[in-house]
Amino acid sequence: MSTEPDTTEEAEPGTPGAAEEAAQDAADDASAEEAGTGESAETVAGDAKQPSEAEAELAAQRELRERIERRKAEKQGPIASGTKLSGTAADLMAAVRAVESGEKPAAAIAFRAPAPDARTTTGAPATRPAAAPSPSASPAPVRQPQPAAPVAAPPEAVEAVRGVLAEGGAPDTLAPQVVSALGDGADGQLRADPWQLLRVAGVRPEQADGFARALLGAECAPDDERRGRAVTLWLLEQAALAGHTVLDAAALTAALTQRGVPDPDTAVQSTVAEGEALEFQDAIEEAAGQAAADREADGEDDEAEEAQERPVRVLIGLERYALAEESLADGLARIVNSLPKEAPEDWESSAGSSGRGSAAELIRAVAGHGLVLHTGGDAARAEPAALVAAARSLGLRVCAAAHTPVGRRRFAALLAPETHSGTDPDPESESVVTVAGLLAGTEGPGRDADGAFLLDLLVVLDAPQLDVESAAMVVESLPDGARLLLSGDPAVLWSAGPGRVFADLVAARTCPHVVSRTPDPGPIGELVSGVSVGELTQVEAPGKEVVIVPVRDAGEAVHRTVQLVADSVPRALGVPAEQTQVITPGHGGAAGTRALNSALKERLNPGPGRFGGFDPGDRIAYSPAPGRTVPGQVVKADAEGLHLECGGVPVVVPKERVELSVRHGWALTAHQAVGLHWPAAVVVLPGDTASSLTRPWVYTAFGRAERHLSVVHGVDQALARAVAEVPAKARTTRLPGLFRAQVPPAV
Repeated sequence: MSTEPDTTEEAEPGTPGAAEEAAQDAADDASAEEAGTGESAETVAGDAKQPSEAEAELAAQRELRERIERRKAEKQGPIASGTKLSGTAADLMAAVRAVESGEKPAAAIAFRAPAPDARTTTGAPATRPAAAPSPSASPAPVRQPQPAAPVAAPPEAVEAVRGVLAEGGAPDTLAPQVVSALGDGADGQLRADPWQLLRVAGVRPEQADGFARALLGAECAPDDERRGRAVTLWLLEQAALAGHTVLDAAALTAALTQRGVPDPDTAVQSTVAEGEALEFQDAIEEAAGQAAADREADGEDDEAEEAQERPVRVLIGLERYALAEESLADGLARIVNSLPKEAPEDWESSAGSSGRGSAAELIRAVAGHGLVLHTGGDAARAEPAALVAAARSLGLRVCAAAHTPVGRRRFAALLAPETHSGTDPDPESESVVTVAGLLAGTEGPGRDADGAFLLDLLVVLDAPQLDVESAAMVVESLPDGARLLLSGDPAVLWSAGPGRVFADLVAARTCPHVVSRTPDPGPIGELVSGVSVGELTQVEAPGKEVVIVPVRDAGEAVHRTVQLVADSVPRALGVPAEQTQVITPGHGGAAGTRALNSALKERLNPGPGRFGGFDPGDRIAYSPAPGRTVPGQVVKADAEGLHLECGGVPVVVPKERVELSVRHGWALTAHQAVGLHWPAAVVVLPGDTASSLTRPWVYTAFGRAERHLSVVHGVDQALARAVAEVPAKARTTRLPGLFRAQVPPAV
């Protein structure tokens, strides 16, 4: 059983084109970069000593099925709004706490069971009635408990699995991951169903087939229903890594056919029958609208005929993601419906004091609605800042949450520029937090006895980075009567995790959407503004704000990049090397992050790399959880692990986790750089990455620079074509339809 070297360019997390393309790409490219962290999805025997958080979340599929059945018996109805967190919200909260601390979740996330017909009928849950506003007296805050240390797999269970793996010709170093994925009796499960090996992240179908042939001999056959179910789940997991919460059934069956499953329809239905996936029939909005118009023109109004002729698409999804969207839609509807009809606060005077621009419009929108969307570039953050200041002046409990610590500091500086020191504010007293810290309970206002945030208004910045699970946690944690503002730049790359929450809500057109009229300043702002609408324009840059450096090949690209960072930018612009960030499309290749980081380390901080390739002074990119990247610097290494400083906060990474969560950080991918900014950025575009460029990627990479942008350009006309012709690729999700079913579109 072999694995492929990790030389692929970084795949945009969740951006294959149509659902068909997503399934095919997932089947063809199992070594694509893991979303957000940049780690290879391939399992290398030497890396299997400790599973990652993403692998741990896949670890208890067997227990998940049992939990689903228990929930079906215990909870048939929706979670009552405003009650103590349970079901989806409680499971999601527990998972995020575990991920934030590095703990392996004890079990996969289980969601409440859908209504009895949810698997075969339209997927939108019934509209929740408007809930009463929360009482004015708030209980004392309840801080989140610290999670327990991860529990290692029992040695005897690992040894038993090692024997089975060796018998089937698989690396026995996969044993801890197999035990984590299958739980008790993993060796017996693996013997009974060798394709269960596909539940280990990075294992591909052809590898599992070889393992099954070695164990089953003549009994191994392509039409084995166990194989069909396992490959179906594997494809759905790969699609989730690509950002989809569900897949079109036709795309899924096509991918199963490509993987040699003789009867793909039966494989899908068997997976659904086992409760390992869900089937939904969602209305096709455009076709439904046209059919209604045709019936009206013909004078037909028979409801039974309308229901019978309603066009639908059949979607298949994993339990956790499909039902997270239902929980999110349900929670958003509660926020919309529970806002008091008459607010006593004097919002109008606050709006008037903010002027006549987008800030005043935003304040008025939030005054009258529970959910508001706000879009704009980096300079537009001044408008949510004005909203926060206005709400504070009215005595409301307000919190703003950014995607990264850098975003947190930048927004805090907007709120108090005269007193802001540029360091992280005290999370116990400051109302500007990170989303991860807010959900984990380590930052922000705390929660009441029922688990709801002690807030009247929550402002979520960088909203495009919310995946469906974190968004569901945020919404379910808001009390009745609270307001929610989702603000972000719609042109940046989407979330590392599944879903496209912000874009889906904008598309649903069911709540106020304030579009900022504040442009990003300077030549860089002019350049990225053009990219956002598909135009790559030449801008005037008298102060060398934008510089194009043409190169012929990847070797020259690496050489010129090192020269720019170490010499040219510091000498010409006064920006030191430690404040210049290199951004490139992928980790692999001759000019990927690995090659660039190696060359930059040799020039800027040479050393033997005594601790896992790192030396004191190295710039690093630390990934505490999948989809999150925090820049920092190596301080030292000792028996405790690798000591880092990330934004002024000390971090110790245990030795066994260094390889999984720490990379050199002079060069990053655009996905890792989302939400971050530097005085200078060098964007490297080697010729072999031309086909991977998209407009959101270019916009995100170019927009990371504040004062200076150098583009090491080796893709000829491919850059202009990508900006003009390659927009964000589609993700298959259900949120727009689910939300419209509960909150009708505004007229």
